[in-house]
Amino acid sequence: MTEIVFIVEDDPDGGYTARALTESIFTQADDIETLREMLRDAVHCHFPNEQNRPKIIRLHIVRDEVIAS
Repeated sequence: MTEIVFIVEDDPDGGYTARALTESIFTQADDIETLREMLRDAVHCHFPNEQNRPKIIRLHIVRDEVIAS
């Protein structure tokens, strides 16, 4: 596996949540920089063998935006 993709969404309680599409990995953080660190740590824990670890962590950031018509 060369990359792993995470869906990143705003958490209703504040901060962000991230869920991997192909693996059972989930994490959350108060800000995007901390989330990036948490994701690296989670991927390293899930793939302890460096040869099997994805080289790229891709974030697909989903945001809802409401505007007046």
